[in-house]
Amino acid sequence: MHEVLTSFHLVTITPWKLIGYLGTFLFTARWFVQFYATRKQKKVVVPMMFWYLSVSGSLLTLIYFIWGKNDSVGIIQTAFPMFVSVYNVFAHLRSRKPETVAPGGPEES
Repeated sequence: MHEVLTSFHLVTITPWKLIGYLGTFLFTARWFVQFYATRKQKKVVVPMMFWYLSVSGSLLTLIYFIWGKNDSVGIIQTAFPMFVSVYNVFAHLRSRKPETVAPGGPEES
């Protein structure tokens, strides 16, 4: 997994880096989801997709930091906030209140 796939100037791409980049992309995408939901509802909203993206992005970056880079700072930086995201997902699932997103729903008002 450490073999070089390609290089661009000073950036070397390996399979582990692709996992890290995907995790970073998903973790960053959550802010665009939150921004979109807030703009649509005209108030601050944190949709469940925000937490799903947080968990999946954190998990991929954690995998990268553990096996791809072996970086204790990255592991700590990623692992502890991930617990909050996982807790929020489980708290939402426990409440059994389904979130519906449908055409013409409140997010499109």
